[in-house]
Amino acid sequence: MMQQNHENILQLKKVNKEFPGVKALSDVDLYIRKGEVHALIGENGAGKSTLMKILSGAYKKDSGIIYFEGKEVDIKSPKSAEELGISIIYQELNLVNGLTVAENIFLGRQPRKNGIILWEKMFSAAEELFSQLGINIDVRKKVSELSIAQQQVVEIAKAISYKARIVIMDEPTSSLTQQEINILFSIITKLKQQNV
Repeated sequence: MMQQNHENILQLKKVNKEFPGVKALSDVDLYIRKGEVHALIGENGAGKSTLMKILSGAYKKDSGIIYFEGKEVDIKSPKSAEELGISIIYQELNLVNGLTVAENIFLGRQPRKNGIILWEKMFSAAEELFSQLGINIDVRKKVSELSIAQQQVVEIAKAISYKARIVIMDEPTSSLTQQEINILFSIITKLKQQNV
């Protein structure tokens, strides 16, 4: 077994992925420490999305080793990535417009008692998440009433609600104004301070 560095929350060693006729990833090594921010930059077809999808469990690697917190892991599905604490926010946001901010964050995981949703508890938990991020968004508002930047913040809050230790963002600034980018970067700084 390969020796891994325990300072890294995530390590990839010699990860490969091939599709018919295309070598998408070739011997990729990646080391990420808690609280670090990385940017993957490259041309279309360089393998950035493939790498993100392997880490988020959407694709399975063909070979190589992934360590999470010093232990070798096999990320078989999005659920297994989520259980490890790896969340991904895709460029096409995954929110339900007709539901409130809080409902989107806790979709399928709403706090319940005797089968009844505890609305105030859910709203309060959502407000606490935004408080941690230093953002003021009305958690009772429908997602359809929010700007793209605010919707992205909802996605980040959702990731944090899953106790994410690593948050992967797919081209997060592509549809934002400069002011919205500044807000996103301040949230990233707060996440970094929390060792995410």
